[in-house]
Amino acid sequence: MKLESLTKITKRHKKRLGQGYGSGRGKTGGRGTKGQKARKSIPLSFEGGALALIKRLPFRRGRGKNKSFRKGPICVNVKVLNLLKKGSTVDIKSLIKERIVDLESANKYGIKILGDGELSIPLIIKLPTSKGALKKILKAGGRVEPS
Repeated sequence: MKLESLTKITKRHKKRLGQGYGSGRGKTGGRGTKGQKARKSIPLSFEGGALALIKRLPFRRGRGKNKSFRKGPICVNVKVLNLLKKGSTVDIKSLIKERIVDLESANKYGIKILGDGELSIPLIIKLPTSKGALKKILKAGGRVEPS
C-alpha cells in the first residue's frame, strides 16, 4: 500500500470568518469597514437605490395570468398503442394498467392521443385525439368514441 494510492477522506470546510484576532480574519471578518456590504447581504434585486425593475413593470392582472405555468394533458402517441391487444378499448384505466401513464398525473392532467408513428391494430379509443391520430386510428380499422 502506497500513500498516494489511498482514497481521499478529507473535506474542505467553509471558511469561518470573524472568529477572533488569532484567525487573522478577526473584527470585520474580511468585509472591510462600514457600509451596506459590511453589514448584511444585499438582495439580488437591489439596483443601487434606483427603483427595482420588478417595481417598474406593470401588474399582470386578471384570469389566466399564469397560463405559461399550467400543464396540459399528457400526450400519448399512436405508435405506443401498438403494445395493446387487438380490438381492446383504450381509456385512462387501460393505459394505467399497461403502465403507459401513471395514475396520479393521468387523473390530474388528463390524456390526449397524438398522431406520431403508425398504428397496426384496430382499437376502440375513448380519449380525446388529434386530427392526425384520428385518421391513423380509422385507417387501422379502429374507431373513436366520445369519452
